[in-house]
Amino acid sequence: MPLKPFNENIRLVGAHFLVWASILLISFFSMLQADGAWPSALSACISCSFYALIVYGNICFLYPRFYQKKKIFPYVLGSLVLLLIAGFGRGYLSLYVRNVAFAAAPHWLNAWGNITFLLSVSTVFILSFIFRLAMAYFTLKRQAEKILLQRSQFELRLLKAQVQPHFLFNTLNAIYYEAYMEAPQTALLIERLSDIMRYFIDQSTKEYVQLSTEIGFLDNYIALEKMRIKPEPEISFQCNADDQRKIPPMLLMTFVENIFKHGIDKISGNNRIFISLYEKDQHLVFQTKNFLNRHADPRQQHGLGLKNLHQRLTILYGTNFEMNTNEDDQYFTAHLKFPLT
Repeated sequence: MPLKPFNENIRLVGAHFLVWASILLISFFSMLQADGAWPSALSACISCSFYALIVYGNICFLYPRFYQKKKIFPYVLGSLVLLLIAGFGRGYLSLYVRNVAFAAAPHWLNAWGNITFLLSVSTVFILSFIFRLAMAYFTLKRQAEKILLQRSQFELRLLKAQVQPHFLFNTLNAIYYEAYMEAPQTALLIERLSDIMRYFIDQSTKEYVQLSTEIGFLDNYIALEKMRIKPEPEISFQCNADDQRKIPPMLLMTFVENIFKHGIDKISGNNRIFISLYEKDQHLVFQTKNFLNRHADPRQQHGLGLKNLHQRLTILYGTNFEMNTNEDDQYFTAHLKFPLT
């Protein structure tokens, strides 16, 4: 698996090489009969160099920096500058080489010659733009396929884990009613556990869930975690968002799970957790903050859940999200922001 990206890069470079080699040969043989071998070879090399400047200048610099960010005027201005540099550069460099090395008498470009060179590089630019749009389309298509594959794999793993779920829920209900008569608090915890399991089975395979459902899932998870931690951690959960909004399931869980997995100091018992959820500019912002665990096991692995969450967000939103963590002398802070539908 680690060799796959490297092999893909090798194939991509090879494909680019073949394309430019083909263009170079076509240019060379189209001029060979009229100009001879050396003039044709030099002209073909100069033309391909400026064509490459246009193509990669557009698809690697102008398009991602301006067009993708909806900065149309800078994109048009940059494109005009690129076309002028490439068009006149190609024309006058070709003519200079021909005059110095091959021509019996010097020749200079007239107005029609300048227009011809500008039209030729403009054609190449338009083709590069169409090619870049095609690349964007296939990238989005590949991301969509990854999402479908990830969802299918997740559902398959979930189905494998569902060992007679109806039997399990019926058993939990029976235990709940028995416990309710003797220990109502225990019965409440059983009910929360049942709700969590029902969320995994009924909701987590959906493309979107209501924010209220996700918040309820977090509340149940926090309640169960508080039960096993003594002294009980002090938790502040502030929510200022429309709970009818819809988000992909399990996006908020990782930060909270990370706190209880790595941030709880069972020795000192000094555990304060701050959780906030709010809307800002059609985005959902989720933040968690907890005291550093001074007695954490250094051998314990960190960051796998956060890494998986970042990969999932990339598949869902591309670069249109923010996710970062910060650690100072006292607190560990996590921040997540992604667009709302």
